[in-house]
Amino acid sequence: MTNSEKKPNKFWFLVGMSLKRKIKTKWFLWANILLFVAIACAFNIDHIIEAFGGDFNQKETIYVIDRTEMGTYDIFKQQLELTNTTLQTEDQTSAIQSEEVKATEEESDYIVKKHADNEKDARKLAEEDKHNYIVIFEEDPDQIIKTTLISKDYLGTTDSQVINQAINSTKMAVAIANSNIPVSTLEKIYSQAEIERVILSENKTPQAEGTSMIMSTVFPVVILPFFMLTLFLVQMIGAEVNDEKTTRGMEIIISNVSPKQHFFSKMIAGNAFILIQGALLIVYAIVGLVLRLLLGGGNPIGSMGSSFTGIIDALKVSGVLDKLIYIVPLTLILMIVTFIAYSLLAGILASMTTNIEDFQQLQTPIMIISLVGYYLAILANVFGGSIFIKILGFIPFISAILAPSLLVIGQFGILEVVIAIILVVITNFLLIRYGLRIYKVGILNYSSEGLWKKMLKALKG
Repeated sequence: MTNSEKKPNKFWFLVGMSLKRKIKTKWFLWANILLFVAIACAFNIDHIIEAFGGDFNQKETIYVIDRTEMGTYDIFKQQLELTNTTLQTEDQTSAIQSEEVKATEEESDYIVKKHADNEKDARKLAEEDKHNYIVIFEEDPDQIIKTTLISKDYLGTTDSQVINQAINSTKMAVAIANSNIPVSTLEKIYSQAEIERVILSENKTPQAEGTSMIMSTVFPVVILPFFMLTLFLVQMIGAEVNDEKTTRGMEIIISNVSPKQHFFSKMIAGNAFILIQGALLIVYAIVGLVLRLLLGGGNPIGSMGSSFTGIIDALKVSGVLDKLIYIVPLTLILMIVTFIAYSLLAGILASMTTNIEDFQQLQTPIMIISLVGYYLAILANVFGGSIFIKILGFIPFISAILAPSLLVIGQFGILEVVIAIILVVITNFLLIRYGLRIYKVGILNYSSEGLWKKMLKALKG
């Protein structure tokens, strides 16, 4: 067997060994068990809380004592349902403004009941259950109606907002009703305003106006795994190279394979591990959703479930769902070539260090760059299409998460993302061409002095 036939076998053996070192460890096993449990629990948090006595589907019961003779109870009930529905719709999506949502008592988060004029008995109901509230309406010559709100504990933010707004609307409705305004006029007053949205910019549409919500809710969750996997990739390659140098096993390895083969083996093994871990995260999310369906489905975390439905609606209205056919492939390609760039850079820097402490100092700039890219992606919509954010979208290492966000909000097109991919590929080529020079010199260099001088010297050589 010739040397040319042996080298590829040694190379792939080295790749396999490096990959096994990462996968066949207790750390990998326990980390993935914890990730699976965390993701599954996140999708089924309401079921978990309910198992410990909580109830996300618990409705709040409002007992109304109406001491007025103006039909305040009926008006309050109507205004509460309307207010609750309006706030839910606003939380779901700001993009859907033309749909009229009709609330029913079954769909409402509140049950409104008329109570006899016995405040003492009503207070007992509130003391027995924190989900029972008492609202007392009385006539007042100065304020039209006087309202007393009784509860066992503090009101939650949502409950306080809904009830207070409903009471204020009730007061206004009673005042208007007492002004002898014709019924036809009252119907016009209470009817929902129709808003015709006009945006003067040619490339902006009213339907896409809801993308700000998408960027603030959906996108951070989507890009967080990429950010975390990048940190894992850089840390793992640096730790493995330093471990081989610390144990003096590097001489044995380099005596059997070239530095070039060793360099690429670390890069391939590291990226293979990251892709496997990323696929496992997707599997965990799918299993979490399946478990949710088996446990009875339903909306996660009450109002957050309706928000999730609203997010899907916003994605449809804004046209993002239609764009996924090219957003997803382009994003995956950009992320993969960026993973390669991070792995190449991590390997080059690790070759010049002799211990993990030195590498951690060198990897700090990498972490800062990645963190800056993460926050820029989240805040991309705030910059409003400025040249500054568009230029940053082309910069390698951060374009993987920034360019897709600009694509979602319409500041980047397919061409711009393709250019960003090409720039990362060129960066990889340069890292391979010039980084190999540093790697060949640094991999067997155990001096920790003058790291940057050694790099420059290796590049010149």
